[in-house]
Amino acid sequence: MNREKKTEDMEQETSSSAVPIVITAFGTTTRALKTYDTVDALVRRRFPGHDIRWAYTSRMVKDRVKRSRNLDFPGPAEVLSSLHDEGHPWAVVQSLHVLCGHEFDRLVALASVCPIRTAIGLPLLSAPEDFDDVVADMAGELRPGEGEAVVLVGHGTDHPIWCAYDALEKRFQRVVGPRVHVGLVEGSAGPVETVSRVRESGCSRVRIVPFMLVAGRHMLEDLAGPEDSWKAAFESRGMEVSLEGQGLGGRAGIIEVFCRHIAQALDVIPVNREVKE
Repeated sequence: MNREKKTEDMEQETSSSAVPIVITAFGTTTRALKTYDTVDALVRRRFPGHDIRWAYTSRMVKDRVKRSRNLDFPGPAEVLSSLHDEGHPWAVVQSLHVLCGHEFDRLVALASVCPIRTAIGLPLLSAPEDFDDVVADMAGELRPGEGEAVVLVGHGTDHPIWCAYDALEKRFQRVVGPRVHVGLVEGSAGPVETVSRVRESGCSRVRIVPFMLVAGRHMLEDLAGPEDSWKAAFESRGMEVSLEGQGLGGRAGIIEVFCRHIAQALDVIPVNREVKE
């Protein structure tokens, strides 16, 4: 089934009822708001008739934005309680996490004690087809040039889901080639190990690509800052470095994976199954 047909089928399937959809994001004070606007527009187009709400999980970010911009970023519990008070029996909670790590676990636990019943939309990389679709979406732009390696850098985690990064690297290498690597800001596969792997491949140039929903200011400093950054680590070994600054949230193909997870969450809600039958 081609992507256009999949999109049409999903739109038909998910427009059957008005179960609200709560998109949950970490939040940030930098470029995330523009990314979130892009996500919001694509989700609203895919799920017409559904009430789309946003919730933010970082209290620090919410407090900072309140002080600097006088904007109120509601948390998941606040949004879900409001929907319950409005008379909704169910809501979909769609995570914008990349993996099912600690933050996602906390979100699930929080949703389970809210007064409204919830169906949880899984993070980006949650099933084999998710990995396949992400790799397919990015592969064409990641093919290394002559003497070049491509290094995707993710946040990393000490959660047992850390092994998903290894699986992601193997799938990229299977499709794109052995000069694509996945490195992590936290945990194993840090800059020292990744620099060694790239040098062993004989490459003299490196392209660093953020593998995170939003490549915010702090993250770009970790990747490209003048000191203690990934860029500096490669340059200290005599390698030429370039950096791509766009996060995953600007890619329609990535948001399509999240939309599939929303559709799957809607499908487990009894009222939606009754409407389809």
